[in-house]
Parts: sequence; structure tokens; C-alpha cells
Amino acid sequence: MKIKLFLTDVDGVLTDAGMYYTESGDEFKKFNTHDGMGLMLLKEKGIKRGIITTENTKIVERRAAKLKMDYLYQGKGFGNKLEAALEICEKEGISIKEAAYIGDDINCIELLQAVGLAACPANALPPVKAIPGIIQLQKSGGDGAVREFIDLILADKI
Repeated sequence: MKIKLFLTDVDGVLTDAGMYYTESGDEFKKFNTHDGMGLMLLKEKGIKRGIITTENTKIVERRAAKLKMDYLYQGKGFGNKLEAALEICEKEGISIKEAAYIGDDINCIELLQAVGLAACPANALPPVKAIPGIIQLQKSGGDGAVREFIDLILADKI
């Protein structure tokens, strides 16, 4: 299957699902540098990349800018993740079946069921792992799961 679009969730996928706050209320997220390199490798191969997340933070905006992501959709909860992905596909002139998505929680299920290639981190919630045909990765979110999925795609192993 030729993937033309790679989409990812943030919390629990690009991060370890932790939400860290300082005494003054500043929020931190831990991203994995291997995931970042994987996303850059996709760019080199001409595969469009996007982030679709429920949260709406400057942290994710900065991470997306650093990785030169093609698309960033924040504040997309239930139902809206699939809607955002379909909008991207329309802009790119491709089918949702030419897209890959990695997600970990129940608000990702609709999009995971729609794409041509779906994966979840090792620490995804049981309803996500129960999706027929989903690739259950060995690595957890924030610990290289996105890179593991990208490496499988780039090696044509799936």
C-alpha cells in the first residue's frame, strides 16, 4: 500500500501521555527525538505529514513548526479528527485509504477505522487495541512508537 499522508495524535503517541505542570502553571510535554527524525524522513520521501490533536497548546504548535509539519489541527475531539483528516485528504487530492494514522485513545477510534493503515503504541487503551487490523507497536507513546511505525512504512514491511 502506498501511503501518501501520515497523521499522528500527540498525547500518548508523540508524548508519554503525561501532563506536567510547574508551580506557576506552565505545562511541559516530553517529545521523543527519534519520532522527530522519523517524521523528517517521511518529508524527504515526499509523504505529507500532519498532527491532529484534541488539545490546543503552544507547545504542540512549536513542535509542529520545528518539524516543518504540513498540517496541524488542534482542538479536534470526538468526530472532528476524522473530519480534519478528510479535509487534508481533499486538499491533497487523495483518498483516506492512502493515509496512515497512529492514535492511542477512544477519541482516535473513528479515524483509526477510516484510514488505510492504522497503528497504536504498546500502551494504547484496550478499545484501540481491539480495532480489527490495527498494528500494535512494541514501543509506547513518547518512547519511539511513531518512529517504529514510520520505519515499518518506509521499509515496506506492512
